[in-house]
Parts: sequence; structure tokens; C-alpha cells
Amino acid sequence: MPSIPSNKPYRVGRSPTGLGLFATKPIKKGSKIIRYFGPLLDSKKKKDDAIENKYLFELNNRWTIDGSVRKNIARYINHACKPNAESDVKPRKRKVIIRAIKNIEPGEEINYDYGTDYFKAYLKPIGCKCAACEKKRKKQRAEARAEKARLKAKAERKALKKQKAEAKLKDKLKAKAGRKAQKALNGHSLNGKHLNGKGQIRVAGKPGGRKRSVSVPTPALQA
Repeated sequence: MPSIPSNKPYRVGRSPTGLGLFATKPIKKGSKIIRYFGPLLDSKKKKDDAIENKYLFELNNRWTIDGSVRKNIARYINHACKPNAESDVKPRKRKVIIRAIKNIEPGEEINYDYGTDYFKAYLKPIGCKCAACEKKRKKQRAEARAEKARLKAKAERKALKKQKAEAKLKDKLKAKAGRKAQKALNGHSLNGKHLNGKGQIRVAGKPGGRKRSVSVPTPALQA
């Protein structure tokens, strides 16, 4: 990591996106933090226009600062969708100053918005990892888990309701079958004829004589 004079209110340190610039002293809103500098590239020169890296800071249609040099400590400042600093661009002076737009406390990471073009070219394809976007993704994941749990609980309630309905129908069919069996038992048959408590028994007479029938009580069958 580059050496930074002790009188400067920042240091280079590890951040969730790699290296970042962190405050070592309180930085008041509106105060200058650091200058973004490097060789000036002229877009009218093919050699300059052919240079490509992630640290190019466009001042206007012609001039661009190549901030990839190691002495440019400002290149360690990361992007944030809700930053605590901003880039104060002065095209005529061909200068960029990073200023605080909030009070920044010691230990806080310094960040500013890189702009729409940079975001679309470099950050959107991989997903922005700034604190605001991470918080948003965390909230979305929590909402997704809550929705999944809600749907699971709903499915479980539906399955339990179906199970109860099936058990109720099973009990109803079982009770119906029991009543049918009891009815069949009460109306049992003897010699192929139903006897409801009474029946007829044929009594043979003398040879050649008429047969006669007598009614006798029929004993109830035990279950």
C-alpha cells in the first residue's frame, strides 16, 4: 500500500470491494479531501485516445485524466450509490477535487458516485457492492425468505385441511358400512327367505295327507 503523510485525514485499507480510502480524522461536510490527478490525455491524439483503464476521469469531450498512476491516492476511493463525497470537476483548470458532502467520521470509508457511464460499463455487469446496494440485496433476500416461508405455511395448512377432509370422509364411509352391516345382520335369512322375528316351518303329515304349516317364533341370531 502507498505511504501517506500522517497529516492527511485518510488511509488506504481493505474494503468489501478490495482496497478503499478510509478517514483517519473527522472530515467536515464541504471540505476538500483529496485531488484526483494523473497525466492528461488528449482525445484528439490517437495514442492518448487508445488508452483504456478503469481510472480514466473524463473532464470534457477532449481532456481526460489518467488516474492509474500509483501516486494518485484518490484512485482508491470506491463508488457508492449513496456516497459521502463527490467529485468537484473543474474542466478549465483540468482539475478534479474530491469533497465531502457529509460529515465523515474516523474509520468510515470515503466514497463518491462514479456516474452512469462507469456504472453501466464496469459495475452493473458484476453487481454493485456498495453499502446501499448490499443493504438493498439483503432486504430483498429477507423478503424472499419470508415469502418462501409464507408459501410453505400456506401449503402445509392446505395439506392439513385436505388430510382432515379425507379422514372425515373415511370415518363417514366406515360408519355407513357399519350401519349397512348391522342392517343386514338384523334382517338375516333362513332357507333363502327373510324372517323378521317370525317364520313358517312346514310339518309333514301322514303319507298321502296334506302338509301343513305352522308359524313359530324365530329366535334372534346373536351377533
